[in-house]
Amino acid sequence: MSETTTWTVTGMTCGHCVASVTEEISEIPGVEDVAVTLETGAVVVTSSAPLTRETVEAAVAEAGYALA
Repeated sequence: MSETTTWTVTGMTCGHCVASVTEEISEIPGVEDVAVTLETGAVVVTSSAPLTRETVEAAVAEAGYALA
């Protein structure tokens, strides 16, 4: 059963930012889908298992951004 979680990422300003965040979060084991909205910073993640804030935060940091 899939689980959907919404996070907010700060500091994104362009399409490249969105692509970087999407790529890093997509590499987390169990992640099935990532949808990022540049204007609001919303990141909707669908995964096969619950994700911890720390796991998502580390992936977002790897892309050069931060969770709100």
